[in-house]
Amino acid sequence: MARSMLNSSLPMTDREAKSRAVKILAKSIYRDLEAQGFDEKQIVALATELISEVTSKISRDHGAKVETRAATPHVA
Repeated sequence: MARSMLNSSLPMTDREAKSRAVKILAKSIYRDLEAQGFDEKQIVALATELISEVTSKISRDHGAKVETRAATPHVA
């Protein structure tokens, strides 16, 4: 955001572009869900499920890394 305040003609980094795209996508999904009749509680439930999926994946990935490290012989 600081970059856009200083000079909006500078190109965005990949991270900034993805961050912006996520915000646009979230707003679009929210509007679509509202238009389809979902209420706030249902939308929050969806967001909670998304967070749960990401958390589970992070846990699985972290567990796999720990197992890989444990199986790798350490050189002193």
